[in-house]
Amino acid sequence: MTASADLPYADRDVGGCGGPKPHIAIVGGGIVGVVLTLGLIKQAIPVQLYEQAQGFRELGAGIAFSACARRCMELIDPSIPQALVRGGAVSISDVEDQDCLRWIDGYNQYRPDEPEYQKPLAQIGGAGFRGCRRDEFLEELSKSLPAGVIKFGKRLETIEIQADGKIILAFGDGTQAEATAVIGCDGIKSRVRKHMYGAKNEVSYPQFTHKVAYRALLPMTDALEVLGTWKANNFHHHVGPGAHMTHYPVANHKALNVVIVLSDPQPWPDHDNMVAEGSREKLEAALQDWHPTVLKLVRRLPDKLNTWALFDLGDYPLPRYNAGRICVAGDAAHATTPHHGAGACLGIEDALCLNILLGQVCSNNNADLNHAVEVAFGVFDKIRRPRTQWLVNSSRRACDLYHQQEWADPSRRVKAETCFEEMRDRSYKIWHFDVDDMVRQTQAEYNRRLLDCSVENGPGRKFGYVL
Repeated sequence: MTASADLPYADRDVGGCGGPKPHIAIVGGGIVGVVLTLGLIKQAIPVQLYEQAQGFRELGAGIAFSACARRCMELIDPSIPQALVRGGAVSISDVEDQDCLRWIDGYNQYRPDEPEYQKPLAQIGGAGFRGCRRDEFLEELSKSLPAGVIKFGKRLETIEIQADGKIILAFGDGTQAEATAVIGCDGIKSRVRKHMYGAKNEVSYPQFTHKVAYRALLPMTDALEVLGTWKANNFHHHVGPGAHMTHYPVANHKALNVVIVLSDPQPWPDHDNMVAEGSREKLEAALQDWHPTVLKLVRRLPDKLNTWALFDLGDYPLPRYNAGRICVAGDAAHATTPHHGAGACLGIEDALCLNILLGQVCSNNNADLNHAVEVAFGVFDKIRRPRTQWLVNSSRRACDLYHQQEWADPSRRVKAETCFEEMRDRSYKIWHFDVDDMVRQTQAEYNRRLLDCSVENGPGRKFGYVL
């Protein structure tokens, strides 16, 4: 008889919730996939995580999580926000109870007798953002994964549903795996999404938004010399015609995450490769008329920079996030541009919703397992699709406001400045999301649908989700 330690993680007897347990295959080992996996492990639901790379590959770029997202992390598994802290997460403001996003003029509103002056435009508080490096957070998360739960080098090729209901995943290395359900957390180029909708369907592919980004982590010593203590240690958007620059502290205030977004009216030459070689010289040329402080910071960036084409799923959004016992979450479902800084935050909300639902599946011992999973994924689609697809559109709108040509026209700047009331409303919709209400709605909708299908069900255990 094979010892449990020698079995794939998903085949082990992990105990926990009574009744039949679905075996979950998660495709994609990014932050959302790992967070979702940790939540299922906490509920003793068998899960296997498949990642096509040979190891964790998150970039050393910055990322920030709102208080709402961190509340979701806590409900999924308290070890997740602890990993965020260990990964160097810090407030994006140097005074936590004054945590704010700030917009300042990045173009030409400065004083000849005070070259460092930039006109303040708006300040909105209440997000509770904590910034960190993506790779450092993922490294800390991975320490909580049991041995064998993640398999690297697994590029998904096909998903087949057999006559007996088994789902078979085939990988590029010639191996196969069996699962009750598949969740695609495999990002903007999701192969699970392509399986769901087909290679000829436009929803299977992201679209270029005609914006490109330059990203860098700058040593805080350099940032302090250019920006001064206040700007370097607090989140700022520098806005102007056709571009904007965002920066905030990460890595326990040892580094400044810098993102510069430019408009690009030309088509992107290669949709299979969203990254191209760029240079600081080209970036300086594009911003040559901008504020001296912006240019000084750009000159501290490396000579060679990658240009990141910003794609999203805005033009052809998915009509559903589920197809039977297969679904997509995070960027695979609703890839968005970064202009609200909320794509990963809403991916964490997805992970909480799916953890609740799969816990409900386990708690309804008398339900047909395959049917229960299908119901769960249908509820996930209903609960999560409206909010997440709104974010995709709202992020595009935010960038349009940042890049208004009126910023360069003194006679029309007042028109441009009216945008911040709109930005406040949009930001609050993201930050002030009622997580506990989502939990209640998710549980209630799942039980209602089981009853509507005349399947016997109980009230469902909450598995530690505190309301």
